[in-house]
Amino acid sequence: MNRTPLTLGFSPCPNDTFMFYPLVHGLVDTAGLSFRERLEDVETLNRQALTGDLDVTKVSYHALGHIRDHYVLLRSGSALGRGCGPLLVAKSNLDPADLRGQRIAVPGQYTTALLLLRLRDPRLENFIVMPFNEIMDAVLTGKADAGLIIHESRFTFQEAGLHKLVDLGEWWEGETGLPIPLGGIVARRSLGAETIAVIERALRDGVAYARSHPGESAGYIREHAQEMSDEVCAAHIGLYVNDFSTELGAEGERAIAELLRRAEISGIIPPSTHNLFC
Repeated sequence: MNRTPLTLGFSPCPNDTFMFYPLVHGLVDTAGLSFRERLEDVETLNRQALTGDLDVTKVSYHALGHIRDHYVLLRSGSALGRGCGPLLVAKSNLDPADLRGQRIAVPGQYTTALLLLRLRDPRLENFIVMPFNEIMDAVLTGKADAGLIIHESRFTFQEAGLHKLVDLGEWWEGETGLPIPLGGIVARRSLGAETIAVIERALRDGVAYARSHPGESAGYIREHAQEMSDEVCAAHIGLYVNDFSTELGAEGERAIAELLRRAEISGIIPPSTHNLFC
């Protein structure tokens, strides 16, 4: 089994730092594996996975559709659930159909947020890619006519004076009856089945540890979320860390398969003959 440190990519968002704290701080058994953490915005992680730069990493489920030949999905560590979807917002309460041809700020080309928006309305196409934390300001200052917000922005957009046009989570759940798959953890296929099994088990144990010891990671979370209030951090974790994060289960796996199926049919991601899991 590989004993050199594995590169481990995840975002500085509270749900990720909360879940990965036990793993990177040696609080669960890793059978001798060690990890070198790389904290980046999720779209940066998506692009690094596309070029195969990371051994284990968080990615958007949209990006997963492009890397299935080289990475397998782990059954723990996902952001997947109900009532947690991306929101399309604007300065006024527009009809979403009026945004065809208009400028829409989005948090990344390979984000699940953009995939869902394209699935809902394929005629939207004028996208401006920018970091997720700049989107609300872009809408407020007129640099974009609407914005697709994720993460903590869904807790603060109303205070900023923006209006919700579409909740893509509600749309997805209404269309499919399934929870919405946003992001998951992948491991490089070349690591081999034995090493991948150890990583998956350690991650599952780490998520379970984090959920049963919620206060232990507070300092680590604050270190990487300095501009976020404690209340928003707690809401963020409560929304995105749930039973699906510990183990996808049959329903979670169905949700992911359905998202990828629809993306393939729409021509947004390429087909793959590889098994999704190891």
